[in-house]
Amino acid sequence: MVTEENVKEWLDEVKDPEIPVLSLIDLGVITKIDIHESLVKVAMTPTFVGCPAIDYMKNDIVEVLQKHGVKEVEVDVNFEQSWNSNKITQKGRKALKEFGLAPPPKHVLIVDLDILEHVQCPNCNSTNTELKSPFGPTACRSIHHCFDCKETFEQFKPL
Repeated sequence: MVTEENVKEWLDEVKDPEIPVLSLIDLGVITKIDIHESLVKVAMTPTFVGCPAIDYMKNDIVEVLQKHGVKEVEVDVNFEQSWNSNKITQKGRKALKEFGLAPPPKHVLIVDLDILEHVQCPNCNSTNTELKSPFGPTACRSIHHCFDCKETFEQFKPL
């Protein structure tokens, strides 16, 4: 008998294609798991509506669950619950930092400009940093510079 806990454990193998150290579970995009005999339905809300990796993630979810013996898998991409960066797990935040991306700070509804300007450097932990560009290599990242260690780094944007 497949349980929701089994499915979550297996989905921990499915990594974000743009940040391969972060599972979809830790990213917080898996919003619901329903199990009906041999069918597992997975609901997911991507970080951005126009995320180019949606089909890739859906295919990975199906492949991983079938690898673990699930016969039928349905993946529903929906925006019923808006994704926000507070949904990233503590394990996910640690993985982002170890990967060299500043994790987004937890916030309450409105993102204060200060948390965009003085991001903690993932290399030396200094907040003596500057936002260089709100536009990074993907829609969910921004570019910053640390004046202490002299490194340029990306931040996963708080949303």
